[in-house]
Amino acid sequence: MRNASWCLTFLLAMVTPLLVLESCQAIPDAPGVAPFTPVPSTEVSSPIATPTLAAKLLPPANVMQQSWVAYRQRFIQGNGRVIDREAEQRSTSEGQAYAMLRAVMIGDRDTFDRTLQWAERNLQRTTNGQRSDQLWAWKWGRNAAGEWTILDRNFASDADVDAITALILASRRWRHPEYQTLARTKLHDLWQRSTVTRVNQKSRYLLPGPASVFQTKTVVQINPSYLAPYAFRLFAQVDRDHNWFSLVDSSYQILQQASSLSTVKLPNDWVLLNLTTGKVQPLRVANPGTSDYGFDAYRIWWRLSLDAAWFKEPRARQYLQTYLVHLRQLWRSQQKIPARINLQGKPVFAYEATSQYGMLYAALRLVDPATARQIEQQKLTPQYRNGFWDNDSAYYTQNLVWLGLLPPATVAPFVKPQ
Repeated sequence: MRNASWCLTFLLAMVTPLLVLESCQAIPDAPGVAPFTPVPSTEVSSPIATPTLAAKLLPPANVMQQSWVAYRQRFIQGNGRVIDREAEQRSTSEGQAYAMLRAVMIGDRDTFDRTLQWAERNLQRTTNGQRSDQLWAWKWGRNAAGEWTILDRNFASDADVDAITALILASRRWRHPEYQTLARTKLHDLWQRSTVTRVNQKSRYLLPGPASVFQTKTVVQINPSYLAPYAFRLFAQVDRDHNWFSLVDSSYQILQQASSLSTVKLPNDWVLLNLTTGKVQPLRVANPGTSDYGFDAYRIWWRLSLDAAWFKEPRARQYLQTYLVHLRQLWRSQQKIPARINLQGKPVFAYEATSQYGMLYAALRLVDPATARQIEQQKLTPQYRNGFWDNDSAYYTQNLVWLGLLPPATVAPFVKPQ
């Protein structure tokens, strides 16, 4: 991603309607399920950002748009199914949510609607043939009998958080209240099925999925990269029936405690939370992941950078300044950062991850612009060619780098209620 500053062509590119490109062999939708059909509305063209608001560290317009069009052509079927080409062509709620977020951020309403509709048709969680809630089953693909269907009906709350965020932003960008109505129904179920309180306390926490999977008596598993304070603030704007601000506070408590488990003060992929004491501990066994700093934890940098940029949250900026210290030191001394680091501060893998550099860029742009520019020049730009970072099968990398590079000011006009 390039070194050029914002320019008028970037603004024009971001609001120009994108051509619909379709590829891949289409797989039929699940039969007998009514799709979500948006009510036709008049699209409103709104300025996304102005040169005075835009960060100086920004890739040229053609790279952001080119990479989105390339991703859409390579990973999104004409019917809206997002394909993970590194995992047996499966689809996930995470993939659908990333596509929705990117589509609303760049102004591609057609792709937004298609990816939303595919998920609403195919990822419904049902009990005895009836829809049990408005959340999405996390995994869809080909089963042992060769049928394309839901493979795991459990939900992953990060995907639902991102999808609901996209719906709220879309309702404002395109002035289409039906998106927000759907968001509210999902928020009710997310609160009921994916949040938990401490014993005899008011503190509330976001679970990674159903309590039946992630809770054992008074101990729950937490994925810190699912914690999205900026999203919880958006949820509070549209859902007054639940105290989403309590999740903002608990998110920062968890993040600070969890990062302190590491000798080099890095966040973790997974931790345990004792609901009686409120204390965070590392996982005892590597299931479903580890308490290392790795591929999940990268997203924390991006999520907190949004809270700092959109809502001026001082805890977000303080966290970034405090817990990025070790990675900034590694960069200064080695000009590279390992893909995974254990709790003792030792690299688990020798290789690097472009996805990590994309997420770090989002945070460093706020607290260390000089290092952000170096990472962009040395680790992101060289990995970009023909619309893709690394290669055209790296689904996770495409999403994390693109989201990390897009400046928060791009979406800022749609963050506050209009």
